[in-house]
Amino acid sequence: MLTFYHAPQSRSFSILWLLEELGEPYDMQLVDIRGEDGAPESYREIQPHKKVPAIVHDGVIVAERAAITLYLGDAFPGAGLAPAVGAPDRAAYLTALVYADAVLDPVIATKALGLSYQPSSVSFGSLDDAVAHLERRLAHGHAAGERFTAADTQIGTAMYYGMNLINVLPRRPAFEAYMERMLARPALQRTLAKEEELAKG
Repeated sequence: MLTFYHAPQSRSFSILWLLEELGEPYDMQLVDIRGEDGAPESYREIQPHKKVPAIVHDGVIVAERAAITLYLGDAFPGAGLAPAVGAPDRAAYLTALVYADAVLDPVIATKALGLSYQPSSVSFGSLDDAVAHLERRLAHGHAAGERFTAADTQIGTAMYYGMNLINVLPRRPAFEAYMERMLARPALQRTLAKEEELAKG
């Protein structure tokens, strides 16, 4: 049994996409994170900060987006979305996956909020550096190399939001080509359709 705690138009979008890629059955529980008091206090038993995403898989609670992505990729090896431990491409996969939360999301958020900061004084650096890195990385086709992995649900979500919804990422040819490949995936199309339905209430 897999329960997924989700809020539409939030960072948990990437986990919804990943679940669609996995093709495993799941139960979606919507969490109201935008109310005056946020999610109900009882939700702290699942996620201590009352944020999304979170999952419960066969009684095991996993919170934090990168951790959930790692967990699901490894829990369902048949989907082929996570290189096995010890595989030569495992390191690139882990690096790309964590990069999304540790660097890409923060630089996008600070740009979107119009915040000024000294890149050398923060762990995530500058937007320009992130853009340059992603251009080099995506020249290989995907976030962690030549094939699609669970890391692409993280990087792809950040880029989709950054290019299409909050418009803070430049439309470089490598980015446009990458997003075209991502949007051609049936699982992402299903995810976008579900988000649209959820947005209607």
